Amino acid sequence: MQEQTGVIPVCSFDSERKSFMRLDKYLKITRLIKRRTVANEACDAGKIVVNGNVARASYDVKVGDVIEINLGQKPLKVKVLNVTEYATKENAADNYTVIE
Repeated sequence: MQEQTGVIPVCSFDSERKSFMRLDKYLKITRLIKRRTVANEACDAGKIVVNGNVARASYDVKVGDVIEINLGQKPLKVKVLNVTEYATKENAADNYTVIE
């Protein structure tokens, strides 16, 4: 029997992957849209545009992306500043800045 010299990881952790998140989840976490299902339906209806292209709910949001939300009377345009897994009500708006 051969002796092991190190620990073999069960899964690998990609630190860069943490800077991505599904669009529908990002919209919900940042409270730009109240529910994830509503965000998903808005994406399917073509009401969410990322960097000038209509985006699907599965789009990976990255820092620097510009998201346009065309729901209701006034469209909202925001730039992604941070992508975090969790956000409280107090710091949810710190993840983006309103452009228009």
